[in-house]
Amino acid sequence: MIRLGVPADLPAASGVYRRASLVNAGDRDNLLAHPEYLILGPDGLAEGRTYVAEEDGSIVGFATWAEAADVIELEDLFVDPGWMRRGIATALVEYIADVLRARGVQRLEVTANPHALGFYLAAGFRDCGVSETVFGPARRMVLAIR
Repeated sequence: MIRLGVPADLPAASGVYRRASLVNAGDRDNLLAHPEYLILGPDGLAEGRTYVAEEDGSIVGFATWAEAADVIELEDLFVDPGWMRRGIATALVEYIADVLRARGVQRLEVTANPHALGFYLAAGFRDCGVSETVFGPARRMVLAIR
């Protein structure tokens, strides 16, 4: 089940965020060296921009969108490692795309973690450039949602 997240979901979402962030060996050392990047901020939940996936009464994934300078960005997309590869991330992207489509949005962009590039391509995102991140360059991708 996917639903709009609420501020009370922050502790559970924070656990998913940390576990999912650290599951990838290619990111783990950088993240552990910068623990400030392992803290999920409350804004997406407080502002009604975060959707959570629940299974058996527990939050197993979430996605947050943000708007800046006329760009709608997939800000967060995380699935608990024990629930990965079950279609949850795809369902969250599709859900957010439906919400945004209903608002008249035509494009959803993301700065793709290199380790998740295959997922984004399979979900229909296409390359649209490169962005600099604190950990180096990353692919910018766009999903048409009209």
